[in-house]
Amino acid sequence: MRGSRWLLCGVLAGAVPAVSADDGADQGRSLDLGGAVRFNYGWLDYGPTSGLQTELVRVDAKGHAGPAFFSLQHRWYDGFDAVHHAYAGWRLEDGHDGGPVSDIRAGVQQVPFGLLPTASHSFWFGSGYYLGIEDDYDLGVVWQRQHGAHQWHAGVFSGDEYGTGANFDRYSFDVATTEDLPYRERERAIVRYERSGTSGGWETAYGASAFAGRIENRVDGRKHDHTGAALHGQWRRGPLTLQAQWARYRYDNPESRIAMSAFMFPFEIAAQADVPTFNVAWDVQRSGWFDSITCYNNASATLPVGGDPGLRDSIQNVTGCSFGKGVMLTYVDWIAGKNMWFAGGPGIGVRDPANDGWHSRLNINVGFYF
Repeated sequence: MRGSRWLLCGVLAGAVPAVSADDGADQGRSLDLGGAVRFNYGWLDYGPTSGLQTELVRVDAKGHAGPAFFSLQHRWYDGFDAVHHAYAGWRLEDGHDGGPVSDIRAGVQQVPFGLLPTASHSFWFGSGYYLGIEDDYDLGVVWQRQHGAHQWHAGVFSGDEYGTGANFDRYSFDVATTEDLPYRERERAIVRYERSGTSGGWETAYGASAFAGRIENRVDGRKHDHTGAALHGQWRRGPLTLQAQWARYRYDNPESRIAMSAFMFPFEIAAQADVPTFNVAWDVQRSGWFDSITCYNNASATLPVGGDPGLRDSIQNVTGCSFGKGVMLTYVDWIAGKNMWFAGGPGIGVRDPANDGWHSRLNINVGFYF
């Protein structure tokens, strides 16, 4: 039954072309449909190898009519399905004659925090993704504006995309409601600013982000502060890209840990930590069979605050390359982690004396995007 379900999903996704339903008589309207199918192979030094298998099937739709627009994406993984994003918006300024571009959008959308779109280049993202501060999608309203070198984001979110921490079947990582740590995300406000320019032959982008919100204890109804901030920068020169970010988050619950969840499983992280990230990427200049090749090293860490003996630093390093050819995009990554979830560790920023060493995995992901 499971194999039949995946085959059917793959056929449906492959049958949905990336069409643009533009009306020649009305250039103010469009509808784009698409999708993707991905396959994954993983070799682990801490567990059994996972052979080549279907990792993802997804369906996308986006469009606009005049100033109104929408975008949505739904994903099917092995064992569960989840919304990635689903929002509608209104264009406020269209950049006419070099003026500003701005819009407001409401729905499940990316939380504008830190380096965008992600503080990483690899298929496995950086530590911030698993902590809920990178590529996180929640339910809210966001205003954004770009004018010259200046970019602003401001938003308010009502909670995670499902409104409950008890649903572990999700794409992005959010606070989980568990027996030991029965919390969920509640309201949160966020601002982000970035300034771009050139200096000494480098294309630069510097910025800062901050948010303040609360989490709720589902047992006694008490709410606790949830805050975070980040300084981030990116430098490009020819094929070279450098990224650096220092982020911090604080859950002010009484415990030294908080639970997170995604991809069907909850796990624990340090309730307060700093998260440094440094990435290097190189676009290989070539005219061979591949359309594009980018090689990278993404290094990040989670450094818990305080002297709780149950906490310990976590480190993740991903070295790899991505290869693009037409609709195909392949990632080949070597992931090394110490005390790191998804790399053989018990969680992030938490200590397990029996599992304190380094673990690694070779991961190959082949995707076809329509």
